[in-house]
Amino acid sequence: MYNNKGRYLLMAIFATAAAALLFYDHIQLAALAGLFFAFVLWSHFKHSSVALASRYFQKGDYERTLALLGDVSDPDRLARNRRGYYEFMMGNIALKQEDYEGAERHFQIASRFPLGGKNDKAFVMIHLTNLALRRRDGDRGKAYLAKAKEMATTARATEVISKLEKELNRI
Repeated sequence: MYNNKGRYLLMAIFATAAAALLFYDHIQLAALAGLFFAFVLWSHFKHSSVALASRYFQKGDYERTLALLGDVSDPDRLARNRRGYYEFMMGNIALKQEDYEGAERHFQIASRFPLGGKNDKAFVMIHLTNLALRRRDGDRGKAYLAKAKEMATTARATEVISKLEKELNRI
């Protein structure tokens, strides 16, 4: 759970250690250092800074979250379990910045990937319903809300869903 600079530093340390160990003819230790280098490199592409960004996201520090998520060079390379969180956080940040089209795109992508549980997916659908309401698209909003109803497990989610139903009926 490092940012890019920390991972680059670790990779440099492991590569240097592998080279030094090869120079002193410690083949097994050099192979181990190479394996650690490969693991950090794999982690860089598959997990990136998403877990670290989620800590700041939960604290409400959206600027730092956005900076850490900006370290992800290609979100398509992220592991499936990280991609959903990445898109969910990016969608919420886009909502805060009032970029509704970007938020909808991120939430639609997040709905295709696994998140923490059914309730988390329900909140993705709730956000999509809100965005559909903002555009006065009742059909799409009802479809999102139906999926959210299936997934909602907490009282808070069901309360929000009932409020959204009332709003959708007004359209």
